[in-house]
Parts: sequence; structure tokens; C-alpha cells
Amino acid sequence: MRLDGKNAVVYGAAGHMGGAVARAFAEAGARVYLVGRTRATLEAVAAEITEGGGRAEVAVVDVFDQPGVEAHADAMVEEAGSLDISFNAVGMDAVQDVPLVDMRLEDFMAPIVGSARSHFITTTTAARQMSAQGSGVIVLLSATAAGESRHRMGGFNLACAGIEALNRSLAGELGPEGVRVVCIRANFTPETMPELAEEDPVLDPLIGDTRLGRLPRLTEVANTAVYAASDSAGAMTGAVLNLSCGALVD
Repeated sequence: MRLDGKNAVVYGAAGHMGGAVARAFAEAGARVYLVGRTRATLEAVAAEITEGGGRAEVAVVDVFDQPGVEAHADAMVEEAGSLDISFNAVGMDAVQDVPLVDMRLEDFMAPIVGSARSHFITTTTAARQMSAQGSGVIVLLSATAAGESRHRMGGFNLACAGIEALNRSLAGELGPEGVRVVCIRANFTPETMPELAEEDPVLDPLIGDTRLGRLPRLTEVANTAVYAASDSAGAMTGAVLNLSCGALVD
């Protein structure tokens, strides 16, 4: 599960999930390119990585700007020589806890359109670079909402299901080019919302759905991303790694 000599780009790297994955990639030996919209928060993550002996570069890029994302990837490859790993941790604007019959169309569509746009731009940008070099791994992040029916998730369900469909399509297209595509399906990870206490009753329905009686930890998601991107998972593509703590049973 080492990533020595690899160059990884993490979109949304200043967030809790993106930062955790970026730090895990760096700890495994990768040179990490941190991408987001706010330089100060990106530089804070970069400082943590460099203080720990890792290598990190910062770039302010909006993932909804396709020319900007492509230009950053071109510059990254020109500087580092390759783009080996791509991970998108950009969040979604999703209205939840509202019955579908009471939801506005705009609120329902927002996460679907936003997620599809950001993931199409980042994955196809990486795919072009990786296909040209004949190797690489695209790691996608979904959520248990893709397979749930009980919770009122609005358009978030469809957004996550769309990410998993994109995972399958990309894997089928890119496999002959030597490029792997793997999706992580994580349950809600409380550490991404530090304002929530572990015993907060709002988490009870989610915990009650699991077989382990808990929700996943950030380190578990981040380390799974490292595994998916590493040569240890070299025979894996088109797969969805289930980190639901048993809320969804394959």
C-alpha cells in the first residue's frame, strides 16, 4: 500500500475528507497536489503534510471550470512528469430531510447537476492524461445514499448513484488503456462535521442501520483510498468499496 513515486491530485483538498485523504496519500509516499477554491485553507493542509515530511503543492482552481482544471493537470504533468492518482472530495449542495413530494425541483436537481459536472470534469481530465501515459488510478467517492431508501435524501441519492454509474462507465472505457477506476461508498462520517458530538441523537437512525453499531472514521476512508490507488489493488477496477459499516450489505 505504498505510493512512492506517484503524483496525486486531490480536489476539494481543504475539506475534512479531502484533507484526510491528501495526508494519507502523502504519508504513503505520494507527492500531493492540493486543489480547491481557498488558498489559505489549502496551505494549512500543505503545511501539515510538509511538517510530516511529505510533499505538497497548492493550486486555487474551481472544479466547475473545465479549462482551469485541464490547465492545472497539464502544468502538473509538465512539472512532475505524470498524473498517477485523482481523487475528488468536492462536496455537494443538497437539501435533505424533506419529502420528495414537498421538495422544489431546483433543490432536487442541485446535487445531481453539481456532482455530475464536477466529477465529469475532474475524471475526464485525469483520464486523458492517464491514457496518454498508459497508467493511473481514478478514485471516486460515493455514499450509502446511492443504495438507501429510508432516509429523506432528496437529490443526493441520485447524485451518489450517478457517481457509481460513472465509475462503471469509466472503468469499462479506460481499462484497455491501463487505467483503473475505483469508487469508495462511505457511510456518513461524523468527523466531517466536528460540531456533531458522537452521542448526538441525530446520528441514531444512521447508526441503527449499521451492523457494526457505528459509523466509519475518516482514517478508514482515507486508508481505503490509499489502498485503492496502490498496486496492492492492481486487479481491481469498476468496483465499489463498501464502507457503510454494514448499513448496506453486498
